[in-house]
Amino acid sequence: MSEFAMEIDNVDVGFGPPSQRVEVLNSINLQVKPNEFVAIIGFSGSGKSTLMNLLAGIQPASKGTVYMNGDVVTGPGPQRGILFQNYSLLPWLSVYGNIDLAVKTVFPEMSTSDRKEYIQGYIDMVSLSGSEWKKPSELSGGMRQRLSLARTLSMKPDVLLLDEPLSALDALTRANLQDEIIRIWEEDRRTVIMITNDVDEAVLMADRILALTPGPKATLGKTFNVELERPRDRTTLNFNREFIQLRNTVTKYMVRINEEAKALRKNANLPLPDLMPIDFLSVGNQPRKVKVQEDESNETIVTSSEPELVGAGVDNE
Repeated sequence: MSEFAMEIDNVDVGFGPPSQRVEVLNSINLQVKPNEFVAIIGFSGSGKSTLMNLLAGIQPASKGTVYMNGDVVTGPGPQRGILFQNYSLLPWLSVYGNIDLAVKTVFPEMSTSDRKEYIQGYIDMVSLSGSEWKKPSELSGGMRQRLSLARTLSMKPDVLLLDEPLSALDALTRANLQDEIIRIWEEDRRTVIMITNDVDEAVLMADRILALTPGPKATLGKTFNVELERPRDRTTLNFNREFIQLRNTVTKYMVRINEEAKALRKNANLPLPDLMPIDFLSVGNQPRKVKVQEDESNETIVTSSEPELVGAGVDNE
């Protein structure tokens, strides 16, 4: 048994044919201990979701290996529950039905009565009591995300993967769900890896923050340990000197690596040759070249009459 719940060993991920290949992730190395809460922070387009799909087993590595508890990850499985930012709920099923489908798939041996009580426990956990038979279209964005969280937790994954699940929510709903995730994690400790682009969110929720450098060829940069005591009260953190200092340090580091990445990017704009294309639409209105020749009687005979083409590559005499 490995000492790490999740491990990424020198992984590269790229897309496209060899002649036009785009390297998204390069030399990724990551070790996450059991029950640790890790936040990976990066800019949009840096490959955060690709990294999350890699951990979930959805995206294969072009090079290197992903491990879970020492075993090679070869595909998706219930041991790694992923919470997407777009809810990923089945619209024709109710709150109960969405969770029931997941529970039936992972625990097919569970009896009907036990499964009903089990599902209701997760509905109550995320404060959706009374909405059991509502469809996703009848729920607010925050309620849909709580349902998605309940469905993921009901499968009892060893590792919980959060792919920016709160990014589309308003500030108040986002804060409530942050507190909800922290509460659930503190009650039922498990390994959590969260992708985010919010520094405050990372400092509030995580034990450790890792910076993902801007892409292409993004890699994991500096690591920041969050040593704030738990439980953390968001109402007092803004007055906590340690919180303020860590937030500023992480923010300054992210801004710096972004500026360095911009400076290294080459100008991909190539100068175009100064050519004028042929105007085929006005060929009929162009001046005509008339070829003439004289016969033995010195009479002029017109042998051809062609429009004069004007444009690049045409020898206009």
